Amino acid sequence: MKVLVEKNYEAISKTAGRIFIESIASKPDIVLGLATGSTPIGMYKEMIRAYEEEGLDFSKVKTFNLDEYVGLSQEHPSSYAYFMDNELFKYININKENTHVPDGKAENIEEYCKRYDEMINEAGGIDIQVLGIGENGHIAFNEPDEALSAGTSVVKLTENTIEVNSRFFDSLEEVPKTAITMGMGSILRARKIILLASGEKKAPVIKRLLNDNKVTTMFPVSFLLLHPDVTIIVDEEAYNG
Repeated sequence: MKVLVEKNYEAISKTAGRIFIESIASKPDIVLGLATGSTPIGMYKEMIRAYEEEGLDFSKVKTFNLDEYVGLSQEHPSSYAYFMDNELFKYININKENTHVPDGKAENIEEYCKRYDEMINEAGGIDIQVLGIGENGHIAFNEPDEALSAGTSVVKLTENTIEVNSRFFDSLEEVPKTAITMGMGSILRARKIILLASGEKKAPVIKRLLNDNKVTTMFPVSFLLLHPDVTIIVDEEAYNG
């Protein structure tokens, strides 16, 4: 596990962006695992800049997102599909058919989840996956629990997650109570993983990850300790507290 400590959010965004930019340049048909939330936005801006200023070509790139709310259409302004379109996809020359965000409106959700993992495998697997981290150690919507799903599945959101995510909705009541998420096995099959963390609120969880050296379902991010190629990019606040 490699740890890169940068000065601030802008610096971690540039460092992470450069890793993705160089990976795309060296493998034009790369398969990317993408995340939503505020943390990767700066990295996406770097990728857009590389497209505009360096001619980075996304035309053969394929992407798979970690998660999506159940019940929201792709056009819903709080959906992760909408987020990806407005933070990245519409600013680059990616083929929309090569982008995949879980379908929160799928008729048979359980079958769809199985199919999502199959689509990733058919694409050749994820080459590089970006992750954020929750204050309780969750990654994607894999929350601390007695057991975690290996594959993509539907999960119930915790009250804390619902409350935290309510800032993206008009009211707490509007936040969906379930979501589709890649499972721990789906995430760990990525060839390379980049974990981003910024701000002092993330310091306790980063400290625990780097010092405990134990794997437990009650701390989902600890499963990254089992992966052969993980780079953690944090700013000074997240690293030092």
